[in-house]
This record gives sequence, C-alpha cells and structure tokens, in this order.
Amino acid sequence: MESKTILDSVLVNNYINGNEKSLEVLIIRHKQRIFSFIMSKVSDREVAEDVFQDTFIKVINTLKRGAYNEEGKFLPWVMRIAHNLIIDHFRRNKRLPKFNNTDDFDIFDVLSDEMLSVENQIIKNQILDDVRKLVEELPEDQKEVLLMRMYKDMSFKEIAENTDVSINTALGRMRYALINLRKLIEKHNIILVN
Repeated sequence: MESKTILDSVLVNNYINGNEKSLEVLIIRHKQRIFSFIMSKVSDREVAEDVFQDTFIKVINTLKRGAYNEEGKFLPWVMRIAHNLIIDHFRRNKRLPKFNNTDDFDIFDVLSDEMLSVENQIIKNQILDDVRKLVEELPEDQKEVLLMRMYKDMSFKEIAENTDVSINTALGRMRYALINLRKLIEKHNIILVN
C-alpha cells in the first residue's frame, strides 16, 4: 500500500476518535497558510499569534464537542473561524479590518451591521449554510467567480486567468453576484437571529 499524505478528513476523524497526534499534523500542515492570512489582516505579529491560538482553541473545542460536519473541507472551515475571530478582534478594538472591496470577500460584509452584531458561531455557520444554498441560484458566471473567491481564496487576477476574462469583468461579475445575493437573502427572508 502506498504511503500517501493522509487526508485532512481522516486526520480530523482520527483526532475526534482520540488520536491527539493527528491535530498536531493538521496544525503543522496548515499553519503557514492560516498564519499568513491572519497576518495579512492584522499586520501585527503578536495579535496574529493570539488569533492563531484562539482559532485552534475554537477548532479543538468544536471537534471535542462533536459539532464538526464540514464534509472534509477542514482548511476553509478553519479559515472562516480565523476570519470571524479577526472581525471580533477589530470589533473589540473599534477598528474595521483591512477587508478591501476588491480582494477579500466575506459573506458578513453583505449583511447589515445589525446582523453583524450576532456573535453566536452556530448562527453564523447556519447563515453560511443558507447562503451557500442561495449561491446555487446565481447565474453560472457570477456563481463561478463568487465560489472562487469564497471557497478557493483566489485573487481576482487568478480568477480572470482561470475564466479567460479581464480583471474588470471578474470584478463586475463579483459585484453583480453580491447584488443578486442580497436580493436572494431578502426574497428568501433568511432568518439571521434566533
């Protein structure tokens, strides 16, 4: 049997079933990517280290509670937790994070401030699940750009190259995707609080 790299999903299951070493492998595997992402938002090594620690405390608690069901998408799930903790950090410090209009998309930028004040992670996850279903209703070209940004973390330059369009076209499609997503959120009357 070939010794291939163990899948994240297998490591997650092993950890849930009591193999502590599996989490260490996951952290080592993804540390650089997650830490760089946090650092790019907070621009302060000490704060980035705190957020990174908090992210994995949250990951551990969620896995220990048996509340993880991301169907093998471990890294995007961890990135969302880190992203939410970055937003919490800036909220505590009354400063908005460096999420500019072009290169960073988070579904919570689409929702109103009132909705943003909802701190409960479970509710946020439910909203993300609801929104993921709505994304399926978007026109194909808009959906493609939105999924590349949200789930593949691709830059608009990469999206443009992958879809054979100009960066402006990719940005335009993203803009229309967000406008349509807002309309769909209203049309479907998504419940955003308990």
